[in-house]
Amino acid sequence: MTRTSWRSALTRWRERLHETVDDERGDVPGWVLVTLMTAGLVVLIWGLAGPALQGLFEQAIGSVAGF
Repeated sequence: MTRTSWRSALTRWRERLHETVDDERGDVPGWVLVTLMTAGLVVLIWGLAGPALQGLFEQAIGSVAGF
């Protein structure tokens, strides 16, 4: 390959790399919103179902320990 061919190939490769990096950045505010909403759902479900799940867990451990 000639020097010009190498230079143009390197330029094309660099442009593709920059496009890939830009595509991978994503939508940061969207991901923050998804993360906060997920955390809110976990807190809400834990608050509502926590005592029932704790009782279920204690019952399961008690039945296993009884063997």
